[in-house]
Amino acid sequence: MATVSNPRDPNTLSNYNNWRSAHITANFEILFEQKKLVGNVVHRFRSTTDAQSKEIILDTSHLDIGEIKVDGQPSKWELLAPLEPLGTPLKISLEKGVEREGMIEVDIAVKTTDKCTALQWLTPAQTSNKKHPYMFSQCQAIHARSIFPCQDTPDVKSTIDFNITSPLPVKTSGLPLQKSSEAQSGNQLYRFNQSVPIPSYLFAIASGDVSEASIGPRSVVATSPDKLDECKWELEADTENFINTIEKIVYPYAWGQYNVLILPPSFPYGGMENPIFTFATPSIISKDRENVDVIAHELAHSWSGNLVTNCSWEHFWLNEGWTVYLERRILAAIHGEAYRHFSSIIGWKALTDSVEHFGHDHEFTKLITDLKGKDPDDAFSSVPYEKGFNFLFHLENLVGKPKFDKFIPHYFTTFKCKSLDSYEFKATILDFFKSDAEASKLLNELDWDTWFYAPGLPPKPQFDTSLVDVVYALARQWQSLPESSFKPQASDLEGLTANQILVFLEQILRWEQPLRPELSKLMGEVYGLSKSENIEVANLYFQVGMKAGDQSVIEPTAELLGRIGRMKFVRPLFRNLQKINRAVALETFEKYKEFYHPICRAMVEKDLFGKKEN
Repeated sequence: MATVSNPRDPNTLSNYNNWRSAHITANFEILFEQKKLVGNVVHRFRSTTDAQSKEIILDTSHLDIGEIKVDGQPSKWELLAPLEPLGTPLKISLEKGVEREGMIEVDIAVKTTDKCTALQWLTPAQTSNKKHPYMFSQCQAIHARSIFPCQDTPDVKSTIDFNITSPLPVKTSGLPLQKSSEAQSGNQLYRFNQSVPIPSYLFAIASGDVSEASIGPRSVVATSPDKLDECKWELEADTENFINTIEKIVYPYAWGQYNVLILPPSFPYGGMENPIFTFATPSIISKDRENVDVIAHELAHSWSGNLVTNCSWEHFWLNEGWTVYLERRILAAIHGEAYRHFSSIIGWKALTDSVEHFGHDHEFTKLITDLKGKDPDDAFSSVPYEKGFNFLFHLENLVGKPKFDKFIPHYFTTFKCKSLDSYEFKATILDFFKSDAEASKLLNELDWDTWFYAPGLPPKPQFDTSLVDVVYALARQWQSLPESSFKPQASDLEGLTANQILVFLEQILRWEQPLRPELSKLMGEVYGLSKSENIEVANLYFQVGMKAGDQSVIEPTAELLGRIGRMKFVRPLFRNLQKINRAVALETFEKYKEFYHPICRAMVEKDLFGKKEN
C-alpha cells in the first residue's frame, strides 16, 4: 500500500487519507423480531492521492458482511485482525488504482449483529404506551461502524440518502422524501436525503410508534402518541425563538427543518444533535418548561459540530465548548446576561465534579486529549463542554465582546462543511485579529499551551452571582441547622426557578460535612423534592440524601434508575448508591441493565466494577 501521512484521527482504522466517501446510500430493512438491520450500503469514494492506492480500508465492528462490489463487479475483501476498542478493519482490494479525484462506487451487503453498539432495540414493554417495539441509533462517538462499514471519523463528511423499510414510522438525520408502500408484510419504504455533508457519527435512524405535532413554522416534535400533547406544550413556546436568536448571532439555519424526536427513557444522553431531528431524552419534558435549555444546546450544534466539526475526538471541545458557548448566548439574549452567568456557574460545578472524578492530573481533564488506543466514550464528561466554554468565554473577555461577536460568524463561515483541529482554530482567530493591534497583542501573549494541554481546572472567571446569591443564602441557613432558629418552610422556594433549586442542592452537595440524615429527610418533605417531576431536581436531591446517609432516599433512587437511562443521572446515582448500599446498587443494576442503552450499560459497569480507564 502506498504510504501516506498519518490521519488526524487516531480512533479510525480506515485509510481515509487515500479515499474520501463523498456520498452514502443506505438501504436497510428494520427487522424488529431479529433485532437487526439488513440491507446494503453504497459508498461513492473519491481518490485523494496521486499514489493510486489499490485498497480501501473501512471501519467495522461486529458486522455480518456479504458480497462487496466495486463499480458493479464482485471484489475481493477480507477482515483484518481486530484492534479493540476500534473494531475490525475491512480491506477491499481493487483491480487497479484510481487517479486523484477519480470516483469509484463500492456496494457492501451488510447485516448488523446482536453485538452492535449503536442500536438499541426496545420491547413494547419498554415504551411509554407499551404497544409496539422501538429502535433507535446512537452513533457518537465511534459506533456507526457497528451499523455499516464506513470511514468512522468526524474528519470525513458525506451526503446521504436513506431508504429504510419498516412496519413502523421512521425518522432519520435527513429530510423526508415521499413515502411509498411495500407489498410484503405491511412494511413501508421511508426515503430521506441529507444534502449537507455530515460525518458518520451523525448517521441516525429511529423507528417506532411515533406521531408528530407542529412546534413552530419549521419544526415538529415527534414522540409516542400518548405523550404528544405534553411534548408539544413543553417545546412550542421556545423552539422558534431559539432558532431566530442564534441566527442573529451566527448566520441563517442551514438544514431546512429543525425537529425534535423525544425518545423512550433509556436514551443515554440529554440530546443527540442528529441533523434535522434532534434525538432528545424525555427527562426534558418536566411539565414546567424549565429543562428546554437542552434544546438550545442541541440546536446550537446545527452550527457547532454539525456544520463545523472537530476532526477527531481529541479536539472534542471544538464541538462542545462552542455549543455550550452558543447555547448560553441564546439564553442571554432571551433571559438577560445574568442568566448566562448563572448557567455558567452550574456548568462550573459540573466541570469541578468531572475533574474530581478523573483526578486533577488526568489526561481526560485536558482540553486536547490523547486518545490513541483509547475508546473516546471513556473520555466523555463535562470537561470538553465546560472547559471549552470557559476558554471561549476567556477569549471573549480578552478581546471584548463586540469584537468577539464579529469573529463568531467568520469562524463558522471559514469552516462551514469542514472539520478542523485546535491548531487551525488558533491560527484562524490570530489571523482574524491581526489588523487589530491591541487584540492581536493579547491573543499572541495568551498561554495557548496551558489552555490546550494543562490538566485540571482552568482559572475560574468572575461570574455575575446575582441569580445564585439568594440560593447560596438559603443553603447557609440549612448549614446553620440544628443550632440556629431557622425553620424550613415550602415558601423558601417561592419564586425560584428549577435551575436555582439545582444550584441550592449543588451547594449542599459541596459541603465537606454532609447534611444530617434527619435534615435531608426534612428537606425532601418540606420542599417536596423527593416527589418532583423534574428529574434534574429529584436526581440531585437523592444525591444529597445519599451523601447524608439518609436511608429514605434509597428506594426512590432505585425506582428512578428504572425509569431513566440518561447517563447524566444514571452514573452519579449509581456511584452514590453503591457508597450508601452497594448491595442495592448491584441489585438495581442487575434488574435494569437490559433497559439501559449499551453505551450506558458499559459505562456503569466500569463505575461499579472498577474497570476504569487510566
